[in-house]
Amino acid sequence: MALALMSASKNGPVAIGSSNSIVVDALPYIDSEYDEAGMKEMVQAMIEEEKRRYRPTKNYLEHLPALELHKFETDVMKKEFERLAQRIPMEVLSMKRYELPPPPAGKLTDLSAWSECVDNSYAQLEHQSTRITNLELMLDYSCEAWKSYLEILTRMVTQSQKQLADLKRQIQEINWQRKSSQTNAGEQLKLLESSWVGLVSKNYEIERACLHLEARIAEKEAERARAAAMAVDHTPLEEILERQHPKYIPSPPPSLSEEPESMSTSEQYRTEQDSPPEPPPQEMNNSVELEPMEQDNDEDDDEEIGPQPSQ
Repeated sequence: MALALMSASKNGPVAIGSSNSIVVDALPYIDSEYDEAGMKEMVQAMIEEEKRRYRPTKNYLEHLPALELHKFETDVMKKEFERLAQRIPMEVLSMKRYELPPPPAGKLTDLSAWSECVDNSYAQLEHQSTRITNLELMLDYSCEAWKSYLEILTRMVTQSQKQLADLKRQIQEINWQRKSSQTNAGEQLKLLESSWVGLVSKNYEIERACLHLEARIAEKEAERARAAAMAVDHTPLEEILERQHPKYIPSPPPSLSEEPESMSTSEQYRTEQDSPPEPPPQEMNNSVELEPMEQDNDEDDDEEIGPQPSQ
């Protein structure tokens, strides 16, 4: 199974991979269960269990191009790889070209042997002359050449550091975008979860209310059926109650014609002694004392009223 990658875009996450790819829906900035004790061990155990059960039946990398392992091999590398495959030891570095040996003892009178020695001496002299020339050039121009080389290296290092800083900035921006998108998604998930919990609770309450109403309706229907049966049979209430509850026998009301038994003299005396005595009636004093009313003086009235206007 190919593991799909998630790339953030303006229209939302896009799954990259084959048609049978798996969309990674984990939110590492929101999910805090990874830091809990024993979580890593549990995840590792699940991975090992899946690896034990998973047996690929085909190449799951067939959608990728084949690797070209021999594209950059040269002839020397091919020979060296063949030598390594055959476990042949590597030849020792030959120093004969830097030596100046005389002809062998058996060829001291051979002109061709002496000619090879002379040619070898010429090559060695030319090599030493080239080395001397290089040393002279180095004394004259090595400082400036080294400075130029260092400047080139400095520019290369600066350019590489700039590219590295740009890559780090892009990675940081991507991480911030991922964190922002996952934080928003986490808040939305929390709101949806709380809404889901509220709706489930409300549905549970509605279901309980419906069950209660159904029970009430069943009781009312049973009462209506009993009332209809009573209306059809014209059966007295006492008989219906006796059928439903055999032990229930209603007691008859007391008769008004029956008189209570007369009490004995001792009981009547005890009742009189226990009852409190009635208080004596209080006489109402109907006499009301009248206070003398002060008579107004006619003169004072005249003074208060004043002279009457003439008509």
